[in-house]
Amino acid sequence: MATTIRPRPPGVCAPSRPARGPVAGRRRYPSDNGPVERLSGLVGRGGVVVLSGAGLSTESGIPDYRGPSGLRRSAAPMTYQTFTGDPVARRRYWARSYLGWRTIAAAAPNDGHRAVARLQRCGLVTGVITQNVDGLHQAGGADPVIELHGGLDRVVCLACGDLTPRADLDGRLRAANPDFAALAGGINPDGDVDLTDEQAAGFVTVDCAACGGMLKPDVVFFGEQVPAGRVRASFDLVERAAALLVLGSSLTVLSGRRFVIRAAKLGVPIAIVNQGPTKSDELAGVLVDAPLGPTLTRLAELVA
Repeated sequence: MATTIRPRPPGVCAPSRPARGPVAGRRRYPSDNGPVERLSGLVGRGGVVVLSGAGLSTESGIPDYRGPSGLRRSAAPMTYQTFTGDPVARRRYWARSYLGWRTIAAAAPNDGHRAVARLQRCGLVTGVITQNVDGLHQAGGADPVIELHGGLDRVVCLACGDLTPRADLDGRLRAANPDFAALAGGINPDGDVDLTDEQAAGFVTVDCAACGGMLKPDVVFFGEQVPAGRVRASFDLVERAAALLVLGSSLTVLSGRRFVIRAAKLGVPIAIVNQGPTKSDELAGVLVDAPLGPTLTRLAELVA
């Protein structure tokens, strides 16, 4: 039976009706109103958990890893082992991150972030899990949000565990590098930029103000484990969900894909909105290949 969408007065949210229901067979739809209305039939029932990836933030000027904007990346992501074991690589990372933080700190939430927050306020989205480290979900009004890979707005000491705002570290790095004038290349999804070894060679790092230990962004580097508490909380959301909505993730990394696999095993309907294919397309009942901002804005207009 087709889903009938009735317009609601502005500012009036749809009632949340968290109940699992059948989803039509797999098909990839073009980017027009048809697939969005189809998606609204699933989201409009409520009980939706969102799993977001870097593709949701591309419209805010932050490229993704493997989508269209990710093709520009030239530097390999930093690994935890390299960061902690190689002082030269660590200095190079902080030089790149020091410049990249300007873009991350200035980035604003886009229409996609705001649409997710609207769906959450209306009770249709019951949980948000993000693989992003840019804080744009929260800036767009979503709360609570599970930051699976942490956040760039915080810095942790690996010796004493002290957690401090990134803005504080930025001030200390500015003071330690008054003449650092390297020109940044393109911003990368994890908040650093492209610099040559020569450009980074004169950069001065700083240590923990409390104990002198090694500082690291409070994010999960490649080769590092996601904290078990976050993983458990995310599985709990998925296991209670009426539907799982994946936004802007290629699902290449198991860190996020495992939640889609769990949803599929439990019979939780899955919808994916992404530009390009993902590694879990075969598990989704609804696939929408389209820009996320306009798609999610239209979705929110229909159901919230």
